[in-house]
Amino acid sequence: QVQLVESGGGLVQPGGSLRLSCAGSGFTFSSYGMSWYRQYPGKERELVASISSYSTTTNYKDSVKGRFTISRDNAKNTLYLQMNNLKPEDTAVYYCKAVRGAFSSWGQGTQVTVSS
Repeated sequence: QVQLVESGGGLVQPGGSLRLSCAGSGFTFSSYGMSWYRQYPGKERELVASISSYSTTTNYKDSVKGRFTISRDNAKNTLYLQMNNLKPEDTAVYYCKAVRGAFSSWGQGTQVTVSS
């Protein structure tokens, strides 16, 4: 059974940092491309960052370039999102996603709130 579990969200002041983690199980983690999405209330999920199976390729949403870093540790079956210089507009629920061909699976999400 494929399972993705996010952690690391919370409340942080503007300019602060958080590191999100996504632990995968029930599938061959290293064979899947992985992504982070976020969702604002009443909006569709938007892609924040993605990383290929062996970290050779990464992509970022323009608004997070230079502030967020996506990485993965295939030995630990874990995906990360290091978020620095956080802004109030980064407040959202963050989800990880595993993709391989036509198959995809989502985690349950973790709330990130940036507020003073």
